[in-house]
Amino acid sequence: FAVFPDAPAAQRIVAVANALRVQPGVRGKPLREDRVHVTLHHLGDHAGLPQQVVAAARAAAEQVRMAPFDVAFDSVASFSGRPRNCPLVLRCGEVPALFALQSGLGDRMREAGLDRWVERAFTPHVTLLYGDRWRDSRGIAPVAWRVREFVLVHSLLGRTEPRVLGRWRLQEPA
Repeated sequence: FAVFPDAPAAQRIVAVANALRVQPGVRGKPLREDRVHVTLHHLGDHAGLPQQVVAAARAAAEQVRMAPFDVAFDSVASFSGRPRNCPLVLRCGEVPALFALQSGLGDRMREAGLDRWVERAFTPHVTLLYGDRWRDSRGIAPVAWRVREFVLVHSLLGRTEPRVLGRWRLQEPA
């Protein structure tokens, strides 16, 4: 499950990644605009597409009720402790609604029998590219967008070809 930025925000994210490539220790190719996202829950790596997992995930997503909300990512940091081939990511401050979406979806996943794939620790981020580990976080002009939906994506292993399996709109309570 993931949240994708709108087109203008995705363009800004790729622009940030391209600007970083001139920094020492940063190498790698930025993700394409259609691939930048915030992962909510990773449902595992599979040789095929397990239909029972997809069906349970869809059932869980159908139960999520929440209003659209705004997010803003305003810093760049290393995501891992590895010194090389480390993901450089956009990070955000406190966005309670993003945590609520991730947590609420996790609760619905548990109810649907997907407890094994519920991410217990959630660090919202958008991967930009890979490079050497940065020592400090760096602030940037915020990249913001309104989260209006979340999606279930099948990412083909070894390929850069995400396939959207379902979309769920966030709506104001009735």
